[in-house]
Amino acid sequence: MKVNGYAATRQNAKLTPYSYELGEIGPEQVDIAVHYCGICHSDLSMINNEWGMTQYPFVPGHEIIGKVIATGNAVKNVAIGDKVGLGWMSSSCMSCEQCMQGEHHLCANSEATIVGRNGGFADKVRGHWSWTIPLPDDIDMSKAGPLLCGGITVFNPIILAGVQPTNTVGVIGIGGLGHMALKFLKHWGCEVIAFSSNPDKKKAIMEMGASRVINSRSPEELESIAGQLDFILNTTNVTLDWNSYLTTLAPKGRFHTVGAVLEPMEIPAFSLIMGEKSVGGSPIGSPALTKTMLDFCVRHNIYPEVEEFPMEKVNEAIEHLEEGKARFRIVLKNK
Repeated sequence: MKVNGYAATRQNAKLTPYSYELGEIGPEQVDIAVHYCGICHSDLSMINNEWGMTQYPFVPGHEIIGKVIATGNAVKNVAIGDKVGLGWMSSSCMSCEQCMQGEHHLCANSEATIVGRNGGFADKVRGHWSWTIPLPDDIDMSKAGPLLCGGITVFNPIILAGVQPTNTVGVIGIGGLGHMALKFLKHWGCEVIAFSSNPDKKKAIMEMGASRVINSRSPEELESIAGQLDFILNTTNVTLDWNSYLTTLAPKGRFHTVGAVLEPMEIPAFSLIMGEKSVGGSPIGSPALTKTMLDFCVRHNIYPEVEEFPMEKVNEAIEHLEEGKARFRIVLKNK
């Protein structure tokens, strides 16, 4: 099967039209006609080989929404014509302890959708049936793509931390990830404090559910909520004054990062010990939790704020994201 997509042929290159053959479909594989695909910062990191594992030519895209057009003879749970999504992972081994416990996203032998293979900036993409997520019937497909990566990335920590609707929580960085976390936590029932360094976003942040916006560059504002937060989710990938945020946690509070901070995080031991506080992190979530998240989104009409570009204008869309102009996620649409 021929695929037409857009690929980077070298590090930091613009994407250009690129065609390739998928080859014969495997017994447990699914081919998807791509209708929409979100752009994630991970796509940019892979285009630029920031993680040292990109293979060129490289087709990005791992926030994929479309319909099943072909299946292998051992596929389960999806059929031709089904509306589905495919996120960061495209396969896992289905036999290790993690997979058998339903934690497929922790499989050591998993396959990422854009690592060593071609992703969704194309008209078709292939994945394993277990990671081909059936979509709720009445979901808005045009806005659902970012939920398959960014959405589940910030939804999973809510479950892991056992966040309660009576909790007061904080979200650091109200961008592509953070604005979805804000919406999830608001509809979870929490009082949500947003940390942002951009005053121009304050009105939008409040409209999305924050009860208060703290200037993350102001030590005085951080001190004003000392000891008040039960849970903090960090969505940024930059080094911050971690101790200032740990100070805002209540006793037994949890600080959780999903932002890929490349430098070591300096965490003072006594800031954890004296309040029985903890620091953790996580990647995406399992296929089952992803489906639960999508059902939760439809039930509460939760979608990312998106800007739509035609697939053929992918380079304009990437430039828009790189310049920090996206409000708050970008989705590419195939004709």
